[in-house]
Amino acid sequence: MSKQRLQQVADTIQQILGSVIQNELKDPRVGFATVTGVQVSPDLQRATVRISVMGEEAEQSATMEALLRARGFLRRRVAEEMSHMRFVPELRLVQDTSLDYTMRINEVLREVEQERRANPPKLDQE
Repeated sequence: MSKQRLQQVADTIQQILGSVIQNELKDPRVGFATVTGVQVSPDLQRATVRISVMGEEAEQSATMEALLRARGFLRRRVAEEMSHMRFVPELRLVQDTSLDYTMRINEVLREVEQERRANPPKLDQE
């Protein structure tokens, strides 16, 4: 299958899951979760779904646990929306921590900048 077709399938799955998670899941443990990406295997048997979850660590793990329990429902909704496909990939949900990492790097950079402003470098004058 062409890379373009795989990407189209992945993008469609991402849109469907994003909508279903935001609008259809009724589990109160599901907090603010965003589908940040989907990677589909070349044989369309598996799809790795990256999910970014906002909130404290306990809230994040509760949300991921609820989403893992809802995996069958999510796959069924993908199958309904993509009824033209012969196979619906098995969903592998993984937490995407890249946003947390980026936020932490920005925080450290701000701290360094504040420290530089408080203690400017002294230039040797001859």
